Amino acid sequence: MRRHVRTTLILVFLFASLGAAAHVGEHPSVHDTVAGIVERLKKSFPTEELAGLTLDQVYGVLTPEEKDTLATQHIVFRVNTAVTVYVIRDVRLSKEPFWLQERGFEATEMKVTAGNRAYDVWRKGFEPGDIGLGVNSLTGAGEHYFVAIKPAQPGAPVELKDIYPGGHTVGTLEKGALPYADDDDVTVLELPAELDGAVLLRGIDDASKDAQLVNLFRITQYPATAKPDHIVLTWSDDPKTTQTIQWRTSANVGKGAVAFLKKADWNTVKPKKPNIVAAETTLLETPNIVNDPVVNRHAAVLMGLEPATTYVYSVGDGTDEGWNEYQEFATAPEGVEPFSFVYMGDAQNGLERWGTLVQNAYKSRPDAAFYIMAGDLVNRGAERDDWDSLFENAKGVYDRRQLVPVLGNHEYQGGEPKLYLKQFKLPENGPKEVTPEKAYAFAYSNALFVVLDSNLSPESQAAWLEDQLANSKATWKFVVYHHPAYASAPNRDNAGVRTVWGALFDKYHVDLALQGHDHAYLRTYPMKDQKRVASPAEGTIYIVSVSGTKFYEQGQNDYAEVGLTNISLYHTLDIQIAGDRLVYRAFDIDGNLKDNFTIEK
Repeated sequence: MRRHVRTTLILVFLFASLGAAAHVGEHPSVHDTVAGIVERLKKSFPTEELAGLTLDQVYGVLTPEEKDTLATQHIVFRVNTAVTVYVIRDVRLSKEPFWLQERGFEATEMKVTAGNRAYDVWRKGFEPGDIGLGVNSLTGAGEHYFVAIKPAQPGAPVELKDIYPGGHTVGTLEKGALPYADDDDVTVLELPAELDGAVLLRGIDDASKDAQLVNLFRITQYPATAKPDHIVLTWSDDPKTTQTIQWRTSANVGKGAVAFLKKADWNTVKPKKPNIVAAETTLLETPNIVNDPVVNRHAAVLMGLEPATTYVYSVGDGTDEGWNEYQEFATAPEGVEPFSFVYMGDAQNGLERWGTLVQNAYKSRPDAAFYIMAGDLVNRGAERDDWDSLFENAKGVYDRRQLVPVLGNHEYQGGEPKLYLKQFKLPENGPKEVTPEKAYAFAYSNALFVVLDSNLSPESQAAWLEDQLANSKATWKFVVYHHPAYASAPNRDNAGVRTVWGALFDKYHVDLALQGHDHAYLRTYPMKDQKRVASPAEGTIYIVSVSGTKFYEQGQNDYAEVGLTNISLYHTLDIQIAGDRLVYRAFDIDGNLKDNFTIEK
């Protein structure tokens, strides 16, 4: 980050930057306070009313002690001199946080722009000593605030000590500064002269929901029962010889198992006895789902399967009466065989409508071997009711065809993509520096598929990506990730993806980059070295797509060969061996062809 020395000689001791995380004395815990309020709310309101609680209702039940904790203990630090503290707040928060006015902060006319957000500014003077600031909001809305600090006496040195929590860092507020300690993509674009050069106490944007009490409780439309449901096929090992199956039940079903055998041995007058594999069962607790807070997730990996073979399977609890109806799956071919797959961008919103699209895709192309979803499978990745809706609407498809999921930014809601990782069992062959299952690779017939996590730094996966591409003899190379290298929507850019990963796509000739995020369909010309080239033989085609009902405007981009807006699509890719041909088609929900092209090797 850029730093410079002002003539005011504001000296800042960067204890937080150096790892100091001392708490200033003994303070009430915001976390414990919120947990106590949550439990009291559950007892104070009927279950069916919890999901609709308003800000006024929640604020009205807080005790004076709870209000004080929420107003003063979220960020705590010590100053050596009298200062003016400026809280720079997301303007969308309106009446929040409640403590600004209650504690005498003055609303100013000043405005700050950071990233694509507008912020207003509230200020208050403090004497030397401890300063405590409150939570970002009770609704969980808005980007987190960040803080500017100036000495009351111009030119006086300011020392910040004992900053709590320890993740906060300190810098200088200026154009180009990073206002958040946990987000390198947001920079300050505009700020008033009064704040230019002030001490910057960076916010932690992931802490914006630390005190969420409104819109916290959820009611799933699809509570679990003793009968297995939400069955999803994935791969966590070799697609030729293994199959991973996961499902859920209510928590009182304490174990799971899979019965399976070849379809040829089942579809006879005297079917053979199936093989039985025990599942790994884990408790999935989502306390905010008030009508179904605890379920069991079951996952089993079938090993030693034969390539290019169709199997039938049933999941259950292992008892004679506990099995569900048989479904089927097929293993990948041993050698080079023609195959097809379906690719989709963000489902995210309108999952019932998306369900119609994915069901229509299956009916139209039952021969497609598997389905790729390029991130943002759901809108609220930390809320299980969204996942319940996704799996419910995918019934009859993802229990018959393997799902290849990718992490989008919405899976990271609230920090880590915990529900994504708990509900999918995926290959663990990704970069050592990255949490297992966030990035992975697999081969299918004559194609290599590399799945990346574009929420992380491109550099963290670059060496591994190069190793996958360099050591593959596959005819076709596909890379799948969420944030597009070439944006479709205006004012969105992912330069790191384009420069770091794009250079490797160029070097090892990736055929297609399958992406999401921008909610407006885009197919680029073949691109190499960030320039248009004459044919797919010379460069990579980048695709951005959306399968849900949330749409964005589209920018005017000279790299775009085809652009479409306000349309949900699924895409079929046929890998034809005769002539080494790839046939790509994009269809709308009614099966109308919207785009197509062919690549021949």
